[in-house]
Amino acid sequence: MRFLPREEKFYADFLKQAHLIQEAVGVLDAAAQKGNSHMVSAATQLREIESRGDEIIHDIFTRLNQTFLTPLDPEDIHRLASHLDNVLDCLEESAYRISAYPLEPIPAPVTRLTAILVSLSKELILAFEALSHDKQILQHCIEINRLENDADVVYRVAVAELFQTETNAIELIKRKEVYEVLEKATDFCEDVADVLQEVVVKNS
Repeated sequence: MRFLPREEKFYADFLKQAHLIQEAVGVLDAAAQKGNSHMVSAATQLREIESRGDEIIHDIFTRLNQTFLTPLDPEDIHRLASHLDNVLDCLEESAYRISAYPLEPIPAPVTRLTAILVSLSKELILAFEALSHDKQILQHCIEINRLENDADVVYRVAVAELFQTETNAIELIKRKEVYEVLEKATDFCEDVADVLQEVVVKNS
């Protein structure tokens, strides 16, 4: 291991990950609004964005192994980077599933969930900007938790309606899987917020 000075670049990398999430969500949400014919192109774009995210997380983990003094506990850096990567993975998987199945028209719960993800991506950026400038984070974490709760409601209502109204078993499975992976992306956003709140407590 190289002993290096306290490395602050982790903050910049977290922000890069958050901006990639916002970019991916924007592509996914726009395609969902326009219809399934746009989702194949969106899936291709999200694969490329997800690949860029993999490069960032690789850099973070490499730097983490080479840095003696880190701005946060190494475990927290690892957890934050991993949860952000999980969000991006879920977004890429969502676009793939919607385009591969396909879903036409795009079900309303999908656009409701992508709209929530758009808001979540904005809060993630604000949270990591606050972290890098040593400003208040908790209000952004609280908003992320609230948005994730909204996504839970959308998901539960959508699945309940699906089982009540959909008679085609294959269609039911396809839609449920799409709802699940989108909702899982919101869960990972909340995981990021939970770690950030723990960081605040540790450093208060």
